[in-house]
Amino acid sequence: MHAGLGRDVLTLAAGVATGVMSAAFGVGGATISTPAIRALGASAFVAVGTTLPSIIPSAVSGSLRYMREGLVDWDVVTWSAPIGVATAVLGSLLSHVVPGNGHWLMILTALLIGVTAWRMRKAPPRPAVEEAEAEADMAGARAVRQHTFHRTPGVTAAVGAAAGLLSGLLGIGGGVLMVPGFNQIVGLRLKETIATSLVCVGIFAIPGMVTHAFLGDIDWRFALLLCVGVIPGARIGAALAIRAERQQLRIVVASFLGIVALIYLVGEVNALVR
Repeated sequence: MHAGLGRDVLTLAAGVATGVMSAAFGVGGATISTPAIRALGASAFVAVGTTLPSIIPSAVSGSLRYMREGLVDWDVVTWSAPIGVATAVLGSLLSHVVPGNGHWLMILTALLIGVTAWRMRKAPPRPAVEEAEAEADMAGARAVRQHTFHRTPGVTAAVGAAAGLLSGLLGIGGGVLMVPGFNQIVGLRLKETIATSLVCVGIFAIPGMVTHAFLGDIDWRFALLLCVGVIPGARIGAALAIRAERQQLRIVVASFLGIVALIYLVGEVNALVR
């Protein structure tokens, strides 16, 4: 689609949906904006880079709402963010090394989203943990989580490193790894996971955006319109997630990601074989 009022309106709508997705599910929202601007005419490389600027305002807006609710786990942010920033730069540089003119990056994104959807459909096995946490104080609950899962600086940093790499490489914020990683490996509850992931997503997007800008991968018209849309979208998404029942939220997350992954994969495979 050529640049014009119609494309701009659709880009704004994609921005709102991106903000809702980012704040409600903690996955950066680029699972919406990347395929959206691809459909609106952006190249694969531009789709990867252009989504990163819009991740930052949506992450900030949503994170502020979660912080007021006390849902952000700052220990996890401290352990995962520094290495994630470094790997985000590395991933951004590697994006031009992967063959396929960017299409394989998009296919990898679709597969990753699909795996995330499959894993998120059910909660991790944690009934004993939840029973113990219901009867213990905060310190005791934290000890139980650490014993049952892997709430350690090393494991948390590994999740952050992988998420940062994907943030730069695919322009997706890294939340598609952090949400299942923090929830099913580190042991955070789902709403804590979403809030903490969103903070990290915003941090990782900054170095990735700067690197992709130097590589010439950002269409600033697309980026600015997405940024305008994501701010109100993020406020809506955070409010919905905070009020939602946990299992209902999990099913919605998994279903939505699965649909996006399928549409994304079919479109990119079709573009690759043409």
